[in-house]
Parts: sequence; structure tokens; C-alpha cells
Amino acid sequence: MKPEFERIHEEAVIVDSHNDTIMAHKRLGISLNTRSSKTQIDLPRLREARVDVSFFAVDVTRAVKNHLTYALDGFGFFEKELEASQTEASIVTTRKDLFEATGKGELAIILAIENSDAVEGSLNVLRMLFKIGVRSIGLTHNPRSLAADGVGESRTGGGLTTFGVQLVEEMNKLGIVVDLAHISEKGFWDALEVSRKPVIVSHGNCKALCDHRRNITDEQIRGLASKRGVIGVTFVPEFVDEKKPSISRLLDHIDHIVDTAGVDHVGIGSDFDGGGTLLKDVTELPKITEKLLERGYSEGEVKKILGENYLRVLSEVLPE
Repeated sequence: MKPEFERIHEEAVIVDSHNDTIMAHKRLGISLNTRSSKTQIDLPRLREARVDVSFFAVDVTRAVKNHLTYALDGFGFFEKELEASQTEASIVTTRKDLFEATGKGELAIILAIENSDAVEGSLNVLRMLFKIGVRSIGLTHNPRSLAADGVGESRTGGGLTTFGVQLVEEMNKLGIVVDLAHISEKGFWDALEVSRKPVIVSHGNCKALCDHRRNITDEQIRGLASKRGVIGVTFVPEFVDEKKPSISRLLDHIDHIVDTAGVDHVGIGSDFDGGGTLLKDVTELPKITEKLLERGYSEGEVKKILGENYLRVLSEVLPE
């Protein structure tokens, strides 16, 4: 007979709101269809880990003056890999796609962009990225973008630019998730004020437990909850604890979010292949399920944290 945590993990809809796997595989020249110890995610291991929905992000920050080309190059590589795959996986772009895929037990992929400079300051480019399937965009990375200041520019006190306001409004209209990971605190509050739809922090933790610039304050956590949003706790060690990062300490962050804003506003945002090394790879995700149960979370609460909270956000934001 299977342990209880294995049964619940298999039954749950598992959503991971951030990985950097596309460009990790592209840079290393490794197929996403091949298991490799050099990366933390590939398509076979995602299925082994029972992941149902995965946000595959391309971070365009390092591209400097060719952000759009960099994003398209990454997505083109990924599409070719998916075409060659034997894994039942598909890019989902609507609510209908999402629930059909998860209902059939297929891997549902959300195409994501990290750093909105990929739209090159043009809402027309945004609309074309939507056409090719992009459904989540982080407004910034740590530096300043055309939309807002990132946490690396917090000294300026800068928030959303005029273009940033227009971008959030258009993303709401189209059905693209607004991701506030990496954004300055002023930009965070500006985006909450502008957005009519739930927003997310795809990968970040609690500043109250680990005072890293990429983590968010209790006030921000409550603000996110007021917008029906979700924060994906992340496996980046330095975001978990300055001295002794551990799975137990990661669970402390989940506890803190639940205590601060409720169990409906926390999920998983691994940052695998982008620094999320607290777990060896995606196949260790069941450890999170096991430890949540050990902490006294009910089966229903565990399923919310593992994916149902993100499903709620996607169902509110994605087009029909």
C-alpha cells in the first residue's frame, strides 16, 4: 500500500510557476527529451514527478539589446523539442486548453517571459507574443525595465512607468498573467493598483524570515492576497535562509504565508535550472507533499498549495 503522501501527490494537480529550463537546455545543447544530471528538469522527469502545469520562462535580461529575438529563439528551440517529444505535453493558451490537458493527465505548459523588455516597449509586440502563446510575463528582472524598476533599483523609489501601466492594462485585457517577481516594492504596489486581475509572484519567499531583496514583506503578501493572487515559494537557498537553508525552513515560509494571508495564496515556484537548488531536481517534489502533511496540513490544504491556488488564478486570467 502506498504511503499517504504518495497518493495525495498523485491525485493533486501540481503546478510549478517558474523554471528557467528552456535556456538551460539550449545553452548546454541538451534535449528536453533526454534525462541529464546537468539540469533539474526535462520532460520525462516532469512526468515522473507528477507535475501537471509548468511555467517555462525565458529570462531575456542578459540579451541587452535584442530581448525579443532572445525570447523568440528560446521559444523556437522549445517548440522544436516539444514536436520531437514522446511525452504527452502541450502549450496551453486558454482556460479550456488548461482544464482539458489536466483532465487527461497531460502536462500543460505555460509559456512565460521573465522581464517585459521582451516586448521592446510596444503593445503591438505584446499582442504578437500573445498570438504565439505567451501567457505570463514578469514585468522586470532585478534591473530597471521599460515597465518598472526592479529590486536592484529600489534606491530610486521608482515604480511603474507610463508604459508599465499600459502594459499591465493590456495584459489584463488579453489574458496574460502579471508576474511581480523581481519588481521594486513601489512597482509592486503600483501594479496591484492598476491590475483588474489576480497577479502572482512566481518565485519568491518571505522577507520576515529571510531578509533578501527578492523576498516580499508581510504587507505585500496581504496585498497580493487582496488581489486574489499567489506567491510561489521558491527553492533558491539564499531566499530560504541566510545561514541554514533547508526543506524545513522552506516549509516555514509556507507556514508564514498561510498565517499572514491564508492558505489560498501560496503555491510552488521552484526556479529549477535558475538557482532553485534546495531540491536536487523536480523528482524530489513529493518531499514537499510529505512534509506539508507532517506539519498537519489537511489533504485539501495540501492540494491547494501544490496547485489548486494557481489553477484558480489561471482560470480567472486566461482567455476562455
